[in-house]
Amino acid sequence: MKDKVKVAVNGYGVIGKRVADAVQLQDDMELAGVCDVVSDWRIKVAVQREYPVYAFDGSTQEKMEQAGIEVRGTLAELLKRCDVVVDCTPKKIAAQNIEKYKEAGLKFIVQGGEKHETTGHSFSAENNYDTALGRESTRVVSCNTTSIIRTLTALKKAGLLQKARGTLLRRATDPWESHLNGIMNTLVPEPEIPSHQGPDAQSVDPELDVITAAVKVPETLSHLHYWNVQLTKDASKEEVLQAFGNSSRIAMINYGDGLSANNTIKELMLGLNRPYGDMYEVALWQDMLKVVGNELFYAYLVDNQAIVIPETIDAIRALTRLEENAQASIQITNAALGVRQGAFI
Repeated sequence: MKDKVKVAVNGYGVIGKRVADAVQLQDDMELAGVCDVVSDWRIKVAVQREYPVYAFDGSTQEKMEQAGIEVRGTLAELLKRCDVVVDCTPKKIAAQNIEKYKEAGLKFIVQGGEKHETTGHSFSAENNYDTALGRESTRVVSCNTTSIIRTLTALKKAGLLQKARGTLLRRATDPWESHLNGIMNTLVPEPEIPSHQGPDAQSVDPELDVITAAVKVPETLSHLHYWNVQLTKDASKEEVLQAFGNSSRIAMINYGDGLSANNTIKELMLGLNRPYGDMYEVALWQDMLKVVGNELFYAYLVDNQAIVIPETIDAIRALTRLEENAQASIQITNAALGVRQGAFI
């Protein structure tokens, strides 16, 4: 059996804490430690979980220690104790950190807030796992882009996809900071069409003919997507559902089951005892899906805090060559996280 890969998580925020928890669930990975700049309740949760805590630098370490936090050292020291770094720091910060990772000779993963050019490779497990094998670095694309790649790849693999046009209703901010910023009593359309998610999906798969438009809405629980897809042929609803059903990270929901809004689906995740009420899958309404000749219409929800977590775990395996086969890695990750395929209930 291969040695466990030692994983460092730099940035213990919305994504970082979830990545750390997910790493702990993998039999082939070990959490080397988590690093941050804060000394409040957020990093104290890591202490409660008995994760090795590191400070970004000396001054940060001093503040943490003054707050009663046991600190193992600084980021520089953490980098000596790991094989790969998952950078979950805020947008544009990761780009400033990568020289440290390169100097330490480490593989690294950044999140979708960074530009594709930061690593030269953008990752989605079901689409391009093989191209990430052994690479120095990759970028796990954003929550919305991840959902786009998953659903369109499922149609593409079934030979059904010609072109796709989507409208995204985007949550205004993450739930934990909704008291600090966000919008109320208004809708804010992104000023350009396509919105950035379409071109971002093409950074993973340049063959996709996809255009997106996006609107920021005054809620924080999840994103809602509406898609109109031109198929390669006239198809039945059953054919399309079979294509989506072949994806390992798309799960079906039904409006008729009372799952008629994002808050009810969040409640379902809590009822299923998901950590933080997280949903790793794309939740696609199968009873709303409609096919008219060669046109397909469907809608789904995206958990902005959770959907990229399984992708990040698979990216670790690909970079470090823990697992050469994409489907094998996906199955291991899905089993560890309890990801459902086909239907939630």
